[in-house]
Amino acid sequence: MAPYETDDSTDTGEADELRSGRRRAARYIVPVTVVGVAAATIGLVPALADSGDPNLPKITAQQLLDKVAKSDVQQLSGTVKISTDLGLPDLGGLESSLMSGATKSGDGSSADPTAKLTELATGTHTLRVAADGPDKQKVSLLENAAEYSLIHNGKDVWGYDSQSNEVYHGTTSADTSKSDETRATPKGLTDEALKSVDDTTSVTVDGTEHVAGRDAYKLLIKPKQSGTTVGTISVAVDAKTGLPLKFTLTPASGGAAVVDVGFTQLSLAKPAASTFDFKTPKGAKVTTEDSAEKAVPAPKHSTGSGKSEKDLNKGADDPTVLGKGWNSIAVFETGGQGIPSGSSSGGGDLGGFLSSLGDQVKGSFGSGTVYSTRLINALVTDDGKVYVGAVTKSALVKAADAAK
Repeated sequence: MAPYETDDSTDTGEADELRSGRRRAARYIVPVTVVGVAAATIGLVPALADSGDPNLPKITAQQLLDKVAKSDVQQLSGTVKISTDLGLPDLGGLESSLMSGATKSGDGSSADPTAKLTELATGTHTLRVAADGPDKQKVSLLENAAEYSLIHNGKDVWGYDSQSNEVYHGTTSADTSKSDETRATPKGLTDEALKSVDDTTSVTVDGTEHVAGRDAYKLLIKPKQSGTTVGTISVAVDAKTGLPLKFTLTPASGGAAVVDVGFTQLSLAKPAASTFDFKTPKGAKVTTEDSAEKAVPAPKHSTGSGKSEKDLNKGADDPTVLGKGWNSIAVFETGGQGIPSGSSSGGGDLGGFLSSLGDQVKGSFGSGTVYSTRLINALVTDDGKVYVGAVTKSALVKAADAAK
């Protein structure tokens, strides 16, 4: 079906409204969040679509954006298909082990969600999801005749790995609307993507489709700028409720989607209250949030740069942002703790291995290594600065030279 809208962008007033109240780094957080969330819980096989496009009333891009903004679906249950293709190097499964190991709790609990959800960074996965308001959610990962469940009920968060019979228990605020798990849904990803809508962005309505048995409009978001690795973002928006049903991000280089998150089955009925109940299985090993934190000693930094650990942490949490819109680059200070190259003094075998995964670059900034995926590129300089963005390798080197 032909697109309803051919507008190249929202007008100034609409863009201002969309940008209000956003943090300073809002424009770069979209691609960065996509990667972080992909490492935590997304990327998908396209949701199964019914044949034939529904005949829906015409709607403008701004009207559809308003529909998404006003969407307030509190109760749902369904199945989500997830597949991520970031173009990470093939290390024979080692990359998944490294990612999981880097985020495990101190005792290595397989039920810790920060460890378990990183497994979704690559490949294809099936999730069962349920929600009943802001304080009750459940996500279950079904794989290899085993199940991993993450349950949030009030202030309690339970993780359970049936394969190892391990339980993880933590606490959180009742409202998890800003959690990584929530951002991993089609709605969460769409909310993040809409933060990028400004005069560097084209927003149109690109016809209609069926998703999970529901009629939907297709919202198309495209960067106007060159030099970004983001090609298009397509969102299937439920025609009745405004709930995003599917989120697909295609890179500028073409090919398969980097991230494609969508429902294959969906019910908006209230889930049974028992869905969110959890009882520790007999004989299960239980790890609490407190014991996991105590098992990991606080890192001690000796920077030799005169900067305190507090200064370093502040720099990591509050990066400098260079550029505008989709060409924005986040710059992190690590206090001179760069990744040594194989040829650098002290690099050793580890430095050589890490360097082999990237491209060595030089410029007026010095030297460093660029690590690339199909979406996010990162330049790690030998003096400890990190430049990250959904931009090309040459754009990172240019930014590092300009900042010198």
